[in-house]
Amino acid sequence: MTSRKRHAKIVESLRSTGVASVRELAENLQVSESTIRRDLTLLDRNGELVRTYGGAAMSPRGTVEPVDEEADEAPFDVVASRQATLKTAMAEEAVKLVEDDSVIVLDIGTTPRAIARRLRGRPVTVITSSLAVLDELRDDDAVRLVMLGGVLRRNYQSLVGSLTEQALRQVSADLLFLSCTGVRPGGHVVDNMAVEAPLKQAMIETAGKVVLVADETKFPGTGSLRVCSLSDIDVLISTSGADPDTLQLYREADGKVILA
Repeated sequence: MTSRKRHAKIVESLRSTGVASVRELAENLQVSESTIRRDLTLLDRNGELVRTYGGAAMSPRGTVEPVDEEADEAPFDVVASRQATLKTAMAEEAVKLVEDDSVIVLDIGTTPRAIARRLRGRPVTVITSSLAVLDELRDDDAVRLVMLGGVLRRNYQSLVGSLTEQALRQVSADLLFLSCTGVRPGGHVVDNMAVEAPLKQAMIETAGKVVLVADETKFPGTGSLRVCSLSDIDVLISTSGADPDTLQLYREADGKVILA
């Protein structure tokens, strides 16, 4: 069992019982008590639980990423290689919506990174919690780059947590490029990472215009955590294989659809 799955199971157990001892968790997860102590220390540091003498209790804000029993979260570079042609096409359409001197929020994910690459040399302000976006723009003097703080999520090259949410409350942007893991037939935009969903919702609140970038594989995609509805999106950028019924639902809600 990976540490990510173990952490999720620890918090799931605490949600059911409220409290748990190190010994109980070690027996349930079939690992050593020293491993559980390290896990609890890390989860306490991230605000996902409260460390107590001999165990832990549920934090009021405690959240972890839902567990996919079939596969771990893929590393960022692996995700980036999937549907690379689709992501490139969407990024090309996305930058056409960007005006010079505007303030842009870029979500985490591989398509926002592709958008960032195409913003090089543009006189814009980019606000992000994505280290991949940082890598694309760190040496570009034309772009004013603002990094949001937070806890480092190494596997997906992003900063998350309450510090990130607090920073977003200070932001006012012209445009948000939002990513997701799924768009449901009923029009709900979803994500499969509990740690990301509240950040995406906070990003939506910052922006005058919200652009969802979701290729055809995101219809319906994966995830059960509702981020928003298509009615909250001003522009949807997708690709030609996206579900036509979902696209029509969005058009009927007066949204603009761009197919790359």
